[in-house]
Amino acid sequence: MRVAVLGLGAMGSRMAMRLLRAGHTVAVYNRSPAPIDALAMAGAVHGATPRIAAADAEIVIAMVRDNEASRAIWCDHRDGALKSIDTGAIAIESSTLTPGWASELATRVRITGAAFLEAPVVGSRPQADNGQLIHLVGGSSDVFDRARGLLSALGGTAYHVGPVGTAATLKLAVNTLFGAQVAALAEMLVLLRRSGCDPVVTAEILAALPVTSPAAKGALAMMLAKSEAPLFPIDLVEKDFAYTLGQAEAVSLALPIAAAVHARFAAAKADGLAASNITAVARLSDVDPRPGQPGSPTAAFRKAIGFG
Repeated sequence: MRVAVLGLGAMGSRMAMRLLRAGHTVAVYNRSPAPIDALAMAGAVHGATPRIAAADAEIVIAMVRDNEASRAIWCDHRDGALKSIDTGAIAIESSTLTPGWASELATRVRITGAAFLEAPVVGSRPQADNGQLIHLVGGSSDVFDRARGLLSALGGTAYHVGPVGTAATLKLAVNTLFGAQVAALAEMLVLLRRSGCDPVVTAEILAALPVTSPAAKGALAMMLAKSEAPLFPIDLVEKDFAYTLGQAEAVSLALPIAAAVHARFAAAKADGLAASNITAVARLSDVDPRPGQPGSPTAAFRKAIGFG
């Protein structure tokens, strides 16, 4: 198939490479040129704008940071992909976005005569490299069936969640649940160590218990090794929690636990950890919250957790 991939960050670049290796013709666009060379060497065609990259593509996939980046890449008045997308093509938005924007984008796409799917992914860089991403798909079941073959090149599993907006909501719930687990696990590791438990022994036991999900088990290993390679940077974690809380407000729902964990990641971001992996939140747990104590947190963190 002729495919365009818009946004070549950590995930988009890997998705484009998987599609090239699967034999598809791939056009790519990215704001910065750094990721383009390796993909061009593998056979990708560089589109100087989203509009140029999307022209003649049967499927156009976007993988960008947030609502604002998505709006720019699809809807720019001069260079947006919707200026050139073919009637009958499928626009697939795989970014983690708000349900409201996903629904608005779907309407804009349909005006062009193209079809739309939201298909955010569950997984990180290793899963993208190995074609093991899980797609959460919102939109028409007929369009989903048309895109299923292409999605299978990127991941073995794709779930049709429901109409547009439902997949975006589920993806936010997934990321919020994961973030809450990691933040709680970080606190428990400090509690265990300060209470005299051996960190290695207790981590091994926790990893073996059903209370620890496979994803949390991976985060546990990274925290124990003090590894902060940015598989899921705190900047994105904080953004996703903010989107979750915004959706809760839209449906008149309070999420006090999610709000508390959001404050934790917002504090980590304010502490200069935006580019670090989600597991870097552990740094905030191993502090003395009393003013003036060694290792006490910054003012931003103190405010977030309610001290002074």
